[in-house]
Amino acid sequence: MKKRTKLSMTNLSKFLSVICLLAITISCKSKEEGKEKKEVKSPPNIIVVITDDQGYGDMAHNGNTIIKTPTMDKFATEGMTLSNYHVATTCAPTRAGLLTGRNCNRNGVWHTIMGASMLNREEVTMADVFSDNGYKTGMFGKWHLGDNHPFVPEERGFDEAFYHGGGGVGQTPDHWNNDYFDDTYLRNGKPEKVEGYCTDVWFDEAIQFIEDKKDNPFLCYLSLNAPHSPFNVPQEYYDLYKDEESLLESQKRFYGMITNIDDNFSKLLTRLDELKIADNTIVIFTTDNGTSNGYHVDKETGEVHGYNAGMRGTKASEYEGGHRVPFIIRWPNGNLEGGKSLSDLVAHVDILPTLTSLAGIDFTSEKVMDGTDVSNYLLGESKIKERYLVVDTQRISWPEKGKNSCVMQGDWRLMNGNELYNLAEDPGQTQDLAAEYPERVADMNAFYETWWAGVIKETKYSTIDLGVDEVEVITCHDARTIDYYPPWNQRMIREGEPMKPAPFFVNFVNAGTYKFKLRRWPAESGVSLGAEIPDEIPATETTDPRVRGKAMAFKKAFVKIGDQEIVSIDVNNAIQSADLELEVPQGKTELLAWFEMESGELTNAFYVNVEKQ
Repeated sequence: MKKRTKLSMTNLSKFLSVICLLAITISCKSKEEGKEKKEVKSPPNIIVVITDDQGYGDMAHNGNTIIKTPTMDKFATEGMTLSNYHVATTCAPTRAGLLTGRNCNRNGVWHTIMGASMLNREEVTMADVFSDNGYKTGMFGKWHLGDNHPFVPEERGFDEAFYHGGGGVGQTPDHWNNDYFDDTYLRNGKPEKVEGYCTDVWFDEAIQFIEDKKDNPFLCYLSLNAPHSPFNVPQEYYDLYKDEESLLESQKRFYGMITNIDDNFSKLLTRLDELKIADNTIVIFTTDNGTSNGYHVDKETGEVHGYNAGMRGTKASEYEGGHRVPFIIRWPNGNLEGGKSLSDLVAHVDILPTLTSLAGIDFTSEKVMDGTDVSNYLLGESKIKERYLVVDTQRISWPEKGKNSCVMQGDWRLMNGNELYNLAEDPGQTQDLAAEYPERVADMNAFYETWWAGVIKETKYSTIDLGVDEVEVITCHDARTIDYYPPWNQRMIREGEPMKPAPFFVNFVNAGTYKFKLRRWPAESGVSLGAEIPDEIPATETTDPRVRGKAMAFKKAFVKIGDQEIVSIDVNNAIQSADLELEVPQGKTELLAWFEMESGELTNAFYVNVEKQ
């Protein structure tokens, strides 16, 4: 059972001690600073803005001389920057760690697909904690922690949620043909068509939420899908970079997407000022992993395109450039301001315990926390104690010990158990010092051994609940493949390459008769099983292409539930689905749903609609 903590007067001691140091009446002047300070009378609002695939070097104030990010740059001078802040190396694992304070290998999200991007149902999220303590909670944009019950954001503590499916717009679980412009998203699970560019939509929704909740403490989780691929961007933002010869064409769009975020961030900050809530609102701007497209080195010529702040590695790398990212926090009433930069080792898993502390919430987890409360460090009251942190890149069906691992201690990095670097002297990680410091290597490896033994005991797959709604859709994005990736985006669906059958891990909440509709195309497409989709759209200078949807010819359809016998029917390729009814017992099991093609080859169903009869 989840343990959630309540705000009480006795639990406000730390919060109030900070406030007492800061609060004086409006008529008084600070003798030390010579300016007025307002009395803080309520817990702070909290806004977390997290972008997708924007690296440390994808901001002007971090040394990039090409990119235009004036709002982010100014915000860094107004708030406080953590220059040694780390996340996971890919998107869903970071989001899972940020929201729970726990490493992704513990909470079920060690990958972005393959059923390993669904946050275990027992995990307590940041939204759970703040909601239980009187906060209004909303999330907007990219969820990527499960598209089915009980993983969707409206079941994980968020009162309001407006989001796309899967790990990005245009991925397999997302609404068919979404392409960043005038898309259909989900409002608390219900499809809703909108107008506008996706990033503009997410910010507009977040601002509306803030306007509606401004008289109550609120938590706004603004989790963007940009600048993740596909690199589709409004023309005006591409035009800012179109003549920049040092950038690749895709980088011009990538940079344009970031500048669009910057403009929207400016709109958000301005609205906080207009609403007169900026002073008592904690605003965080950060990203989810190293750059995906901001830095390329031509393998043949050695020519460099973009900027990576001198770091080794990019997205999905265990080296520094894969997980050291920007982090800026501002809270004027809490004295988190002034442009100071802090360099102690901090990570995404620290954010939940830190925010609860700053808000006066006594949060105690029943589970092992990888993060720690760093509020005293932010407030200048202490340094962070010597600590170890682990980052790794798994991206496989089950976590493997030592795989693409990095153990961090201050400025030291132990890579894969046998390479040692001191970033204070070697930020590019070019000089392996393992032979010179064998005791340090041994100590860091000993920590990893103990840490891993505890982590792997908690590691487990998540299971999808079926039978909650009248119709539920599961997609091959979440099939438990072992040695191959499923078609995780709609381009791959369109290309129509057969997928080796793989199970879904499911939980039937009620016994009874269920109808399983096996599909090659999603229901909203309206396309029959054996049809092609000829709506090919060529690439433009601002958008990726849409490829033709290849026809596939099916002969038979099959469903297997757990140890039950296989049920099959002949396929009519002129209709949209192959429908099979089965009696299903209550409980957890495996679901297999696949086709035999006319060629004799087998392929998983790309989409399965499950209907309780």
